[in-house]
Amino acid sequence: MHFTLYSRSYCHLCQDMLDALMRLQTPQQPITVDVIDVDDDPALVARFDELVPVLFADLDQPELCHYFLDEAKVRELLAAC
Repeated sequence: MHFTLYSRSYCHLCQDMLDALMRLQTPQQPITVDVIDVDDDPALVARFDELVPVLFADLDQPELCHYFLDEAKVRELLAAC
């Protein structure tokens, strides 16, 4: 399963979310994550700014969670795959 995490380089919550997400990975269900630093793009700063970290599974769908990993929601999504 692939995720996109909008993040900041100096954000401990961002690292916490990434670590929590990766702990849900299993050999049968690997997880990949694109980590995108919002500060590299003014449009992303305008969109996410103080919401980071923000996690998406599908960029065409609403966010899965922000600030903290919603483990139940992510597990539900992983179970549906």
